[in-house]
Amino acid sequence: MKSSLPTTFWGWIPFLFNEYSPMFLKGAFITFFIAFIGTFIGLIIGFLVGIIQTIPHNKTNKFKNAALWTVKKLLTVYIEFFRGTPMMVQAMIVYYGLMQVFSIDLSSMSAGLLVVSINTGAYMAETVRSGIISIDPGQTEAAKALGMTHFRTMYSIVLPQSFRNIIPQIGNNLITNIKDTSVLSAIAVPELFLAGKSASTTYFRYFEVYFIICLVYLVMTLVVSKLLKLLELKLDGPSSYVLCEEYAQEESGKYKEIEAI
Repeated sequence: MKSSLPTTFWGWIPFLFNEYSPMFLKGAFITFFIAFIGTFIGLIIGFLVGIIQTIPHNKTNKFKNAALWTVKKLLTVYIEFFRGTPMMVQAMIVYYGLMQVFSIDLSSMSAGLLVVSINTGAYMAETVRSGIISIDPGQTEAAKALGMTHFRTMYSIVLPQSFRNIIPQIGNNLITNIKDTSVLSAIAVPELFLAGKSASTTYFRYFEVYFIICLVYLVMTLVVSKLLKLLELKLDGPSSYVLCEEYAQEESGKYKEIEAI
């Protein structure tokens, strides 16, 4: 009896994709879900940490100054720890450590999402801080002269401008998280890499399966990269514009024509 299984590499690719496409698509969805939500929460964490790190010290109030110094040091430890250790090790610590030390039983999905969020927050904190520093300090000084608090100044003036500057880095973090979620397979998160690992053991076609997984990752990152570029172009505004003086002259000319009529 002749075997119905493929005999070539290019024969195995469509065969395995058709056989395990639901598993691959589910894994891809979980991968993107964790990466997107983790990046979003990490961005919020990054903004909060970045704002706190840029709060000026109060020289007149020693207690507030000491408290602020302590908080900044703790945030520095948080940033350095999560930027200086592998995400896989962090996942192991969170998933197994919380249960063993604090009796907190997290599901693998919850632990994976938590790890990606706080890891991204550590990277985004430095990105946000750099974005805040890049804004002309004269704007902050003008806001203080008007009596605005530090947080109001950040919210109304500085952050809207710095957000545009850090969009490329936000996109880079999202793309990085899409790829780095593969390490969460170590704690049994059913993402794309784990789906490929499960599918490859049936026929022992590891190269073909991971080739498919590679293409799926590539498609996801290319689509996200393209969408982010479109967002940047949208925020840049129209490519053609006129100066305010030219616009005022044009409008003035129109009013004169109307009055003449």
